[in-house]
Amino acid sequence: MATSSASPATPGDTVLIIGAGGQLGLELTHELRRIYGASNVVAADVRAPKDAETLEAGPFELLDVLDKPRLEEVVQKYKPKQVYHLAALLSATAEKNPKFGWQLNMDGLFNVLDAAVDLGVQQVYWPSSIAVFGPDTPRENTPQLTIMNPNTVYGISKLAGEQWCEWYCRKHGLDVRSLRYPGLIGYKSLPGGGTTDYAVDIYHKAVAGEAYECFLKEDTYLPMMYMPDALKATLDLMHAPADSIAVRSSYNLGAMSFSPAEITASIQRHYPDFGVTYQPDSRQQIADSWPASIDDSQARHDWHWQPQFTLDKMTDDMLLHLKEAVVLK
Repeated sequence: MATSSASPATPGDTVLIIGAGGQLGLELTHELRRIYGASNVVAADVRAPKDAETLEAGPFELLDVLDKPRLEEVVQKYKPKQVYHLAALLSATAEKNPKFGWQLNMDGLFNVLDAAVDLGVQQVYWPSSIAVFGPDTPRENTPQLTIMNPNTVYGISKLAGEQWCEWYCRKHGLDVRSLRYPGLIGYKSLPGGGTTDYAVDIYHKAVAGEAYECFLKEDTYLPMMYMPDALKATLDLMHAPADSIAVRSSYNLGAMSFSPAEITASIQRHYPDFGVTYQPDSRQQIADSWPASIDDSQARHDWHWQPQFTLDKMTDDMLLHLKEAVVLK
């Protein structure tokens, strides 16, 4: 397989983040500006920034990734060495608007990959998801290579996207890198329409002193990851030498797996009276089709991935930051 010999970005290189206003995008923008300098990291999103501190600390561009001429204009203006393409419609939201979910997730990716090839972008990062797996996939310790038969629009688009990323690497030598994220949990942004979002919302309810009604069954296990680990994994992958990246579709990525009952118990160490009820909805079917745990040994071997957070360690940190935010308000 032909691969680009491009070296990872270094301080002074320009980086473009598309979808910078999302859960991952906000935190990745902040971290990349810390590494490369605020003026060298261009944040782009379809909406004006609400988080002025993060996004307006450096260049910001209004950008709909489906608008290919506008995307090419931004790339030609800044000439980024790396593009992080994060814009997507997530699982539960895409099921409500399937054709737009497919259009945004697929045409947006094509626009970015084509712009990279045509305009000389050396590296592209594109996130995949555990949604690429399906009800026929082994649920425990899901391997890197296995049966993949997704039954959601989001999962179908991510699986197709993985294959296209591999094709662009093989056909054009484009240095495309990707991770299959588990559910991501962070305190800097609110849930954005994903099936694993209960594990974000539940912390907000606990700090607010409110009960929580969970849309999954109490014993539903899903792979999860705290945002600092997701940032670490993303940057570790992007900073690894090209010849160490053996997987050009997308890497399995794991950290922890837990159920709603277990995250509740973790929170109750701090809030003993915190109450949770269970009212499973359509998202339960999505969750039941996904892995319960992930085998990420390929990532650990190729670029030495190692998570840092357990469930209780994450809970302690989440509640600390959310309580601080309440005090500041």
